[in-house]
Amino acid sequence: MDFTFHEDQTVLVDSVRKFLLNEVSPELIRELWVSPSGRSEKIWAHLAEQGLTGLSVPEAQGGMGLGDIDWILIAQECGYYGLPEPLLESAWVATGLLSSLPDSDFRNNLLAAMADGSARVAIGYLGSPLVADADQATLMLLAHGDKLYAVAPKDAQLTAQPSVDPSRHLFSVHFERQESNCISNDAKALCAAALDRGALAAAAQLLGLTQRMLDLSIDYTAQRKQFGKPIGSYQAVKHHLADVAIKLEFARPVVHRAAHALAHGEADCSAFISHAKIAASEVAHLAARNGIQVHGAMGYTWEMDLQIFMKMAWALDAAWGDRSFHLARMRAFVLESGVALGPGCTFKETQQ
Repeated sequence: MDFTFHEDQTVLVDSVRKFLLNEVSPELIRELWVSPSGRSEKIWAHLAEQGLTGLSVPEAQGGMGLGDIDWILIAQECGYYGLPEPLLESAWVATGLLSSLPDSDFRNNLLAAMADGSARVAIGYLGSPLVADADQATLMLLAHGDKLYAVAPKDAQLTAQPSVDPSRHLFSVHFERQESNCISNDAKALCAAALDRGALAAAAQLLGLTQRMLDLSIDYTAQRKQFGKPIGSYQAVKHHLADVAIKLEFARPVVHRAAHALAHGEADCSAFISHAKIAASEVAHLAARNGIQVHGAMGYTWEMDLQIFMKMAWALDAAWGDRSFHLARMRAFVLESGVALGPGCTFKETQQ
């Protein structure tokens, strides 16, 4: 079987990479961190012009109608450049949830607005007390019990909560539940699907963040000298960086496998996604720790770019289910009676 990405996907991600390279810099991220909104309307408008806000929106509502696999490489690039906009959570996760709702004017109009970039949607899923980017959202989808509500931020009480990543705005939300705002009585299933998609999006971003932290560390060790030699020439420093590179190579196919499972609706999809989130979180944590080791105490300072991507990685580690949550799901899957494990079973159902 051929598991490589096809030409259309690589061309799309190349265009996204060029855009992010030109528009999203560490200097811009620092500026946004200290700005009142923390967001750039210019960048969001450019993302909409690129068609990224409507990538998953059905063609009938003005989008491109692409699937989950198409997002994986894009999400990695968003992580690599530290995109400080909630593109993935609105255009991928929220769009996926809305697309699964029954056809209605509310659904279709909102998807059309998301496709052209005029609307952003934040999700408050079951099991999480916080909603990311609720202050900048046009609408929030909030679960309570078996019901899912559509609530405008102005109609709710938002209380800002501290976040290690200033790009990730977290809020506790209190709202009045009304039947007129209820859009579904199947919140548990919808939130479970959104959780899987969000965890996969976070895992893919963590791969990109890991690669960026590794690249920054390699560049630093080539420039900084000690005893007249670049510190990157010393064996101990090489081992720190090699450990990250090896672990990253093992984590990447795990994330891609999870994307395949989600796109094809496989029965064990949630287990594959939990595996991906764990693998990506662990390698990102290692990249941050070893990056600090080779940078020294300077790595924590505002002037160093490393601290930007470290903070983003730490925040995503806890987003869409922390490691204890995903380890519990993996434990339940592995210990299940009769589960098929091993290389020969990886794509067994797909091959049949």
